[in-house]
Amino acid sequence: MRILVVNSGSSSLKLRVLDEKDRLMTSLDLPAPGGEPDTVSMRLALASFADVQAIGHRIVHGGTEFTGPVLVDEDVVARLSALSDLAPLHQPRSLAALDAVSSALPGVPAVACFDTAFHAGLMPAAATYAIPTEWRERWRLRRYGFHGLSHAYASHRTAELRGLNVEELRIITCHLGAGASLAAVRGGRSVDTTMGFTPLEGLVMATRSGSLDPGLVLWLEEHAGIPPAELAATLEHGSGLLGLAGTPDMRSVLHNAETGEPAARLALDVYLHRLRASIAAMAAAMGGVDCLTFTGGVGENSPEIRDGAASGLGFLGVRVDEERNTSSPEDREISMPESRVHTFVVAAREDLQIAEEVRHVLGSR
Repeated sequence: MRILVVNSGSSSLKLRVLDEKDRLMTSLDLPAPGGEPDTVSMRLALASFADVQAIGHRIVHGGTEFTGPVLVDEDVVARLSALSDLAPLHQPRSLAALDAVSSALPGVPAVACFDTAFHAGLMPAAATYAIPTEWRERWRLRRYGFHGLSHAYASHRTAELRGLNVEELRIITCHLGAGASLAAVRGGRSVDTTMGFTPLEGLVMATRSGSLDPGLVLWLEEHAGIPPAELAATLEHGSGLLGLAGTPDMRSVLHNAETGEPAARLALDVYLHRLRASIAAMAAAMGGVDCLTFTGGVGENSPEIRDGAASGLGFLGVRVDEERNTSSPEDREISMPESRVHTFVVAAREDLQIAEEVRHVLGSR
């Protein structure tokens, strides 16, 4: 089955065509300013994709309704639209791409695959906020978690590299990119994660603040007079590494910190402090850890970040080999031979996870 994978981002629409053996046949990134795909460019591109037999769409939010991939029909689209208030920055973009691709390829079955689905089975202790029950039930307030497609793929790929079944392992997957989150994966299931009701919770990211004292946000609104819309925009787009160091690019932060720039040094220290503490928290959620895996743009390409994280985790049994850590970018283990925890680098391949989920839905239909 030849599958088209559609991944809608904030400024681009990524199209990948995989054959029945998961070989990448076509890879194309189209501009999508403001998240809206260029319909004309997309139709021209799709016309060149021969024999696409199924489509897999990455959808950021499935709420509590969608806990696994689902075949798209009119009812599903309506239910997904109703969830837009939970992810106002991401859901409309995904739905716009779904509509545009469906119009260009009518009759080709499409499957929605959700970033939140991998975390749908979080332990109640990990999923529940300590707020009134009435609030939680009325507005579906819980920790949803995100990056689930990446965490699911990375955990299964880790087990493959380890030569064991994923059900036998306790794995911490570190998806470190512009957005960043961790997942505690025990027995192949996510039992805890760092992102929550929104992708703002958790780690320090490129432009997102990560976890904050909610009292700080309330204080800024009440005493500093900052409007909610400005607060939201600043925490989402003007904080994180950008807010601390003046740049969202980790490569620039690392370079500037190395040259002694105080703001960059502080940004790096804050980033690594939160990362190490959160890795330890994920280990605590599983009663230990067998494997630690880095993925995503920063996770895959920054040996300095991997080393900086591991250097504070020796008490867990994490020890990284310098030569392995700085070697080729292929999927590999980077642990020292005597390390109790096996540490890996895995390329982020959400497209492979989506293709697998598409086959599962269409094969069981």
